[in-house]
Amino acid sequence: VQLVESGGGLVQPGGSLRLSCAASGFTFSSQDMTWIRAAPDAGHEWVASISSDGTGTWYSSSVKGRFTISRDNAKNTMSLQMNSLKAEDSRLYYCATSGRKDWSYRGSKGTQVTVSS
Repeated sequence: VQLVESGGGLVQPGGSLRLSCAASGFTFSSQDMTWIRAAPDAGHEWVASISSDGTGTWYSSSVKGRFTISRDNAKNTMSLQMNSLKAEDSRLYYCATSGRKDWSYRGSKGTQVTVSS
């Protein structure tokens, strides 16, 4: 399993970013997928999940209404559109396999999101 995140950066409060996750080494279209995030010296926090066919999506209460998870099974990619970003969204973001209750972090490097004026 290989997961590579991209799209992070520095953005002002209220701004937007779109994160991407490129997957390989497994049957992506058969796997629920998840975004998680972590602050320095803190554990991983679940952000959002999407079903294998993309018809089901779930969000943590902290991002619901602001973030949108999506996937393209033809390209083996998953995305996270983040709008109305807040300072507390500043985290290292990772993609993970499986869904909201059983996600598995696969050791990817993540992509840093920093929200600051």
